[in-house]
Amino acid sequence: MLNFDFYNPTQILFGQGKIADLDKVVPKEAKVLVLYGGGSIKKNGVFDEVMQALGQRSVTEFAGIEPNPSYETLMKAVAVAREHGIDFLLAVGGGSVIDGTKFVAAAALFEGEDPWAILEKRGNNITRALPFGSVLTLPATGSEMNAGAVVTRLSLHAKLAFSNRLCFPQFSVLDPSKTFSLPVRQVGNGAVDAFVHVMEQYLTYPVNAPVQDRFAEGLLQTLIEEGPKALANPEDYEVRANLMWCATMALNGVISTGVPQDWATHMIGHELTALHGLDHAQTLAIVLPAMLRIRKDAKRAKLLQFADRVWGLREGEEDARIEQAISRMQAYFEQMGVKTRLRDYGLSAADIPAIISALESHRMIALGERREVTPDISRQVLELSV
Repeated sequence: MLNFDFYNPTQILFGQGKIADLDKVVPKEAKVLVLYGGGSIKKNGVFDEVMQALGQRSVTEFAGIEPNPSYETLMKAVAVAREHGIDFLLAVGGGSVIDGTKFVAAAALFEGEDPWAILEKRGNNITRALPFGSVLTLPATGSEMNAGAVVTRLSLHAKLAFSNRLCFPQFSVLDPSKTFSLPVRQVGNGAVDAFVHVMEQYLTYPVNAPVQDRFAEGLLQTLIEEGPKALANPEDYEVRANLMWCATMALNGVISTGVPQDWATHMIGHELTALHGLDHAQTLAIVLPAMLRIRKDAKRAKLLQFADRVWGLREGEEDARIEQAISRMQAYFEQMGVKTRLRDYGLSAADIPAIISALESHRMIALGERREVTPDISRQVLELSV
C-alpha cells in the first residue's frame, strides 16, 4: 500500500426529512447565498423545504448554474456574493451545482489575479474560501463529500478541474426521496458516473491494498445490482438510498487512499464535453471500455481481479476473461441507458484530431496511473471508441 494523507471533514446528514436539519448546521446569523440550477427544486418542493429550514436567516438566491457549470455563470454568482456581503453558501442540486459553489466559495475571496487562475493552477493557489454546505438532489459525482470540482470556460472550450482542502463542504444533506422524480437519463448517468469514479481509483495496478479493493468491488457490485432497480422502480426508497450512498462513497477519498489512480478517461471525457456538449457520464461510457482494451496489458492484473471478483469470471484464457469483463461493463452502461460509442452521439473519426489537439493544449499529454497515456494512446482509445 502507498503512503497517504487522508482527510475528510464533511458531515453527512442522510435520510428522509433531513433538510430540516439545515437549521442546526447553518450559522444562525449567516448571510446565505442559495445556489441552484434550472429551477426543478422549486417544482419538487425541495426549495420550499430549504427556505423553511433556513427560517429568518438573510437569504439571497442565485439560479441558473448549468450542467458542467460555466465560469461565465459562476462569476456572476461571485459578483452577487461580493455585493451582498455573503458569508455562507448553500448549494442545492446535483454535482454541477456543488462544483460551481466550490468555485464561487474560492473565487469570492480570491485576490490579485483573474479567478480563472484557480483552474489554471488546479486549486493550488486557493488560500481562503467561504464556508458552504450542500443539499444533494442528484447522486452521481460525489462532490457532496470531496474537495474537487470541474468548471468549463465556454469562451475557451476548456473544462478544467481543481481541488483544495478549503473546498470541502462543511456538511451535505442526502435525502434519497428527493431523487424519485429524476428523469431516467439522469438516473442512468448518475450510476455510470459513480461506476467510472470507482474504476479510475481501482483498476490500475496492485499495491496490496485489500481494504480499498474490497470497498471498491462492493461499490461496483452494488451499482450493478441497484442501478437497474432504480430505473424499474423509481420510488423505491431503499434502492435510491443505496445508489445515493454509493455515489458519495465512490469519490470521498476512502477508496483512493494508499492506491494509484488513473483519471485518463476523465481527462479525455472533459474534452468531449467541452467541444461537443456531451453529458459527463456519456463521455465516460464512451472512453472507459476502449481505454481498458487499449491498456489491457498494463492493467492486466487488476482486470483479471475485476473479472473475478465483480463479474465472477474465473475460467478460460486470461484475454477472454478480460474481454468478457469489459463487455459486461459496457452492457451495464447500455442497460442504464448510456450509449458507449462516439457514433451514438453523432461523432466520427473526423472529430478525433480536435480532441487530441485540446488535450495537448491543456497539457494532458502524460495521463494515467503511470503517466503512460500519451496523445497517441488517447488517439487509439478514441479511434476504438468510434
